[in-house]
Amino acid sequence: MQKDNTTEAKDFYFTELSDLPEVRITLFVVILLTYLITLAGNGAILTAIATDSHLQTPMYFFISSLSFLDVLCPTVTVPKMLQVFMSENKTISFVGCVLQLFFLIDAVGTEIFLLSVMAYDRYVAICSPLHYTNIMTKRLCVQLTAGTWLTGFINSMIHTSLTFTLSFCEPYKINQYYCDIPPLMAASCSSTYLPELVLLLVAGILGGGAFLVTLISYVYIISTILRMRSAEGRRKAFSTCGSHLTVVFLFYGTTIATYVRPTSSYSPKQDRIVSMLYGIVTPMLNPMIYSLRNKDVKRALVKAFHLKSFS
Repeated sequence: MQKDNTTEAKDFYFTELSDLPEVRITLFVVILLTYLITLAGNGAILTAIATDSHLQTPMYFFISSLSFLDVLCPTVTVPKMLQVFMSENKTISFVGCVLQLFFLIDAVGTEIFLLSVMAYDRYVAICSPLHYTNIMTKRLCVQLTAGTWLTGFINSMIHTSLTFTLSFCEPYKINQYYCDIPPLMAASCSSTYLPELVLLLVAGILGGGAFLVTLISYVYIISTILRMRSAEGRRKAFSTCGSHLTVVFLFYGTTIATYVRPTSSYSPKQDRIVSMLYGIVTPMLNPMIYSLRNKDVKRALVKAFHLKSFS
């Protein structure tokens, strides 16, 4: 294969899901419903937090940022994915693929860093409750959130630029329903050593650092909770952290399975399933995890949408 046969002016072709129309239609309906539920759930959380003065706290400020990311992440991929399922046109332009990959990695990376910031917020709330308002000021919350977005942007720029320095040879087919790093590397006909090395290094440094912050925060949190004399106090503290921990396990597990591995171990079928989990299913579950376990959020939803029967 010739290395100079690159995708500069070429389209990429997404994989064919199935020759059976009923399979395509079923998956189309399921993903569309999941996407609509994701938009409705996260939109409701954003509305409730924005309109209820009782939720103008650091914790809910970070939850609103998480909900925004959970709208952005599937919006980058799902509309094009639905078109690919039901249309004869299975292509995406080179520029479209670049933009899709950039915004996907940006959203995923930012969410990883935001989850570590949320863990730190819970650490301060439980381990230093008397100093919480003095430490977690509005200014610090904005700075921390801006820092997560900036780090996610830089992370995405690095990976996107390195991925598209690769050469892609005909038939330019991607074994996925959208542009992502593993299938693009697998479709390359040039050496992927440098992009893979940078991916592992950046994941180890930035992702590992975010995970370490989360882990250390919860070591102190659990230690503090276990020393509480009141059983009710322990129950409330565990309930406060339970939602965040659930989201952390869901998101970290699926993203690590997708990105922290060599191209040689890439499995198209497995990758499609795992990417569906972190890109589509997890953003749908997050508002349910936070709202259904949180009385303040449920009360705000009732107030915002006049849901008397729900209350």
